[in-house]
Amino acid sequence: MTDCIDSGKSSWAELVGINGEVAAHIIAKENPKVSVQIVKEGMMVTMDFRCDRVRVWVDNYGIVKTTPHIG
Repeated sequence: MTDCIDSGKSSWAELVGINGEVAAHIIAKENPKVSVQIVKEGMMVTMDFRCDRVRVWVDNYGIVKTTPHIG
């Protein structure tokens, strides 16, 4: 697990409303310390907090619905 104290950029509010694949690419480029997961609304995920993960929540059209952030 990555140290949360120095995890790099941790939130991407500017990506809400764009294509999820594009958002995932931007996140990976801006913070190579995290793994990026695209998750469709309604999918079940674990509730654990991880400093090395960013989930990109998208709607049925693949558009980012909420601010992606580390967790």
